[in-house]
Amino acid sequence: MRKFRFRKFKVYQDAIRFRMRIKALTNKYFPKDEKYLIIDQIIRAANSIVLAIAEGADRSTDKDFALFLNRAHTSLNEVVACLDIALAEKFISLRVYLEYVAEAENLANQITAFRRKLLISPSK
Repeated sequence: MRKFRFRKFKVYQDAIRFRMRIKALTNKYFPKDEKYLIIDQIIRAANSIVLAIAEGADRSTDKDFALFLNRAHTSLNEVVACLDIALAEKFISLRVYLEYVAEAENLANQITAFRRKLLISPSK
């Protein structure tokens, strides 16, 4: 059994850092009256990225793990959509928006590459 193998994956570590940065972003820029609206939504989505990677790593096959990486990518899309809303609502500047979207793109590339690797040479 590979106990907590997800902890060694760079994509997992980067997802944790991204989640922490998203939370800091909401604390710094988002209005407090958005607490139960966009703030909770973006933090839940960022949590889901991390949790999908962790949950998928314990699946019995790499093909199953790849499905969870797809879920992580979907949650990342949700974070970016929340950033789009934050920009449209003028909670964040274009500079801040572009910084976080670039970080999201980096994470998306890692998830996609990891998923592709699992599907090319899956374990049984």
